[in-house]
Amino acid sequence: MSDAAATADELLAELRARGAILSGHFRLSSGRHSNLFVQKFRILEDPPLVERVARALAAHARALAPTVVVSAAVGGIVLGYEVARQLGTLGIFVEKENGVPALRRGFALDPDDRAFVVEDVVTTGGSVREGLDVVRARGAKTAGVGISVRRAPADFGVPPTALLDLPIESFDPEHCPQCAAHEPITEPGSRFLKSK
Repeated sequence: MSDAAATADELLAELRARGAILSGHFRLSSGRHSNLFVQKFRILEDPPLVERVARALAAHARALAPTVVVSAAVGGIVLGYEVARQLGTLGIFVEKENGVPALRRGFALDPDDRAFVVEDVVTTGGSVREGLDVVRARGAKTAGVGISVRRAPADFGVPPTALLDLPIESFDPEHCPQCAAHEPITEPGSRFLKSK
């Protein structure tokens, strides 16, 4: 790959080449079930590739004039940091404190801030909504939302920018055909594992 910003086709090719699109029976971070899983860390482990993905998100964000990039722990931290570096802004992240999304570690937002909320892979958009809630609770404005891979549409109240739309079907656990077939399930999502 070149040093230019990653395109949707290139990102999809990289996911496939790295074996990052997994088949099986998965419980996603959202709690939904799917027969496909996007292993984002196959992208996030490669700094030059992260730089190219972040460059594409930053290119969309520049016109929105963000003053800070906000991402979610754990998976979003790497991508959020690199988007912030390319925009020349601060990069902070939301993490759970007593089970509630919060800014910790001295991170702060004020009413003059315009936050660009970044996420790596979105299914239901729960982590993005949590980030947006934290931004609003601190009185800051939302400049926009940037996503590297969107598995399904989600409403955030602001138009999101997704580098790659990768529609993948998911199910509520009670309607999951793989559960009905008694197939063993894998729980690869970082949010799900942290909540145990």
